[in-house]
Amino acid sequence: MNAASQSLPTEAKVVTSLLRAKATSLERLGVHVSRYGLVVTLLLIGALKFTAEEAHGIQPLVTSSPLMSWLYRIFSVQAVSNLIGAIEIAVAALIALRPFSAKLSFIGSIGAVITFLLTVSFLFSTPGAFHFSYGFPVLGDAGQFLIKDLVLLGASIWTAAEARKENQERRILGESSNRFWSGTPRVQS
Repeated sequence: MNAASQSLPTEAKVVTSLLRAKATSLERLGVHVSRYGLVVTLLLIGALKFTAEEAHGIQPLVTSSPLMSWLYRIFSVQAVSNLIGAIEIAVAALIALRPFSAKLSFIGSIGAVITFLLTVSFLFSTPGAFHFSYGFPVLGDAGQFLIKDLVLLGASIWTAAEARKENQERRILGESSNRFWSGTPRVQS
């Protein structure tokens, strides 16, 4: 065996390590863009709900929703929009707290999952959101507006799962370090 062929496995290991490091950095970037892109989106959409134009813009969607139409029997068009906006802003703030509290971020992410499940349901309850052409579903104007919420739903589910995992890991590490420092094993009941 010559020297070049002997170094091949080592070079392959170096290349593999570099590729993994870049993949990890790329994954970390994707994590932050997903989480804080979701936060920015919810903040902007939530803030818009406080305008009369947006309140009237969402009225046909909410009115046709069997899950949300009842709100208009209790509140005005603007009050319903304000309530939705306040919830979206609160959810965004909770998700953004991830560096400080995985538990609060998890709660915010679950709020986002519920939010986007509701908006995705508008695809099925809003007249003209989609129709069939030659046997295939085609998005109408409302459907084109709403379909992005499917991706936001996925990002919300992912941020919930990630925050939950981190919260569980912190709890496990916290319990084991507490046992270490107290000098007594924890008794399971």
